[in-house]
Amino acid sequence: MKKLILVVFVLALISCGSSKTVRASKKVIKGSWELSAISYSKSGTYDVTLLNDTSKVCFEGSNWQFIPNNNTGVYTINSAGCSSGERHFIFTIDEVDANTGLYDFLLKPTNKKGKSETNKGFRLKLTELSDTEMEWQQTLKVDGAPFTISMNFRKN
Repeated sequence: MKKLILVVFVLALISCGSSKTVRASKKVIKGSWELSAISYSKSGTYDVTLLNDTSKVCFEGSNWQFIPNNNTGVYTINSAGCSSGERHFIFTIDEVDANTGLYDFLLKPTNKKGKSETNKGFRLKLTELSDTEMEWQQTLKVDGAPFTISMNFRKN
């Protein structure tokens, strides 16, 4: 009976842990990245405030640091004419479909100590992740139609 309880306990622990794919993704995402380009699914001029922070112009060229062992990170806005400085966040990668490689990625702004000042987060799709490149996509509704923002990163 004790062996059966032990086996059930071990299986429960294994099933509650992150999948191998998510763990591998966290290993790849670790480190320093540059947000190199932001694009939209429709042509035109849009006044978009990303992550409730600042504009596309300010985000392009920003530096991002991911620390997966505690799911924290920081990005630094350093473009001229922008409110520069560090912004802290926590993140999670949730597996959606291992066959397509698409994941839900949740990013939640925090203060320097890792505490959320609001209870808002941003759900993004992690659509590409390699040793050198990463892409996030966020789909919104604009005039009732889907509108996708793509954010492309390069590993430093």
